[in-house]
Amino acid sequence: MSNVSHRSDISSHPDASEMRERHDRVMRGGGRSTALADAPVFLAGLYAAVSPWVLHFTANQPSLVVHNVVIGLAIAVLALCFTAMPERMTGMSLAICALGAWLVASTWIVGQSPDMGVVLSNVIVGGLTVVLGAVCAGVAVMNKRRT
Repeated sequence: MSNVSHRSDISSHPDASEMRERHDRVMRGGGRSTALADAPVFLAGLYAAVSPWVLHFTANQPSLVVHNVVIGLAIAVLALCFTAMPERMTGMSLAICALGAWLVASTWIVGQSPDMGVVLSNVIVGGLTVVLGAVCAGVAVMNKRRT
């Protein structure tokens, strides 16, 4: 065994000042101010993905089942990406809005005479997704103007 200490001083690192500056910017909200919308977007995506089983329309709307699973998972994955890499994903905020709008419209386009429960579920979740995506996009634009 050697006497090598695992604690090291980062002040000698060539990028130390840049890393401190980035840390300070992120901590005061420079790239993470959309964090409050990440969890609701993720939950909306998960609900959209499991809604066929929650609302029991797997037998009478098979194409809408596949559609809701795919769109719901896409929304959830985008929310996870926002959480993991917020500074790289801010431009994708409008993609969440588009997926939410498509979730609303696709109820009638993909579905075959959906009942009121399916319609309400997709309209509410899609509308919420559009609003949360718009919040993320607005905050991202404000952050770009600040930096």
